[in-house]
Amino acid sequence: MYNLKVISSTVRPGRKGPLVAAWITEVARKNPDFNVELIDLGELKLPMMDEANHPVMKKYEHAHSKKWSATIEEADAFIFVTAEYDFNYPAPLRNALEYLFHEWGYKAAGIVSYGGLSGGTRSANSLKGDLSTFKIVPIYDAVNFPMFTQHITDEGVFSPGESSYRSAEVMLKELLRWTRGLKIIKEDKE
Repeated sequence: MYNLKVISSTVRPGRKGPLVAAWITEVARKNPDFNVELIDLGELKLPMMDEANHPVMKKYEHAHSKKWSATIEEADAFIFVTAEYDFNYPAPLRNALEYLFHEWGYKAAGIVSYGGLSGGTRSANSLKGDLSTFKIVPIYDAVNFPMFTQHITDEGVFSPGESSYRSAEVMLKELLRWTRGLKIIKEDKE
């Protein structure tokens, strides 16, 4: 079984990202190859980078950094759930990424994006480019939700259509394939 971390990126009051993240988490938990954990950056509350040493040194001083390091180190793969703010992904996600370096490496990532008309695709493309600088391999297959609030019920549950479930299954299948391959690369320390 592979450890899959679903990371919800928004932190602002009134955010809807946790609903989307909860949905993809439940879909992922149906896959017997993944042990899935949802991480909500709004609950994690990482301060703006406050470590004196560069993350590449892996010499963390603060308890929150050490805990974040351990959480990401144990991961084999990720799904980043991102909104789109001003054509980009939220700053708290960039901050969470920049806290670490080695812990991210040689792991695959899927992206679930949501927003208005574009479905968060511009933020997803920006995130894909940045993930490679951390040696994360963003996979091609993704899930996008244009006008995503139409999928939120009166009870506050995110309930998308069947095509979204199919997209998620394709993404998870590809994520598993890349996770298996990258595990071999990560373990090759030569």
